[in-house]
Amino acid sequence: MAHYDIKTHKGSFHIRRATLSDVQDIVGLLRDDRLGQNRESAQWATYESAFYDIDGDPRHFLAVVEDEAARIVGTMQLTLIPGLSRGGSTRLQIEAVRITSSTRGTGLGTAMITWAHDYGRAHVASLVQLTTDKSRDDAIRFYTSLGYVASHEGLKLSLER
Repeated sequence: MAHYDIKTHKGSFHIRRATLSDVQDIVGLLRDDRLGQNRESAQWATYESAFYDIDGDPRHFLAVVEDEAARIVGTMQLTLIPGLSRGGSTRLQIEAVRITSSTRGTGLGTAMITWAHDYGRAHVASLVQLTTDKSRDDAIRFYTSLGYVASHEGLKLSLER
């Protein structure tokens, strides 16, 4: 399995494709914030099924980030979206970016997003996009500091019954 090395001022980290055995740690990262506490499920089967859907589609890269002790300290999902707009360009969608509270402030988030941009370029994406909840003021400041611009208004509609 390929590992991609990233460095921060606090150490080295490795990014790799997630495996099924990583899903519990990933869900733990998703639950470890005020919004995730209430929206993540206790139904393991739904996460396992979702993992197989993601892993089985080559346009998705579900990443885990490990520290030097091989502990999972971060995750993000990258999706390549082909389109007809913008001259038939491909977009890179970044979703579910999370890092452990113990690694916040180390530069890991910046290193992860920089790596994701390089991944997108390597896969001929001409645009990167992401969403974050409007109540995540720290995340919005972080992405803005990396050059992201709130150029569109995002809308959502729940399809759950």
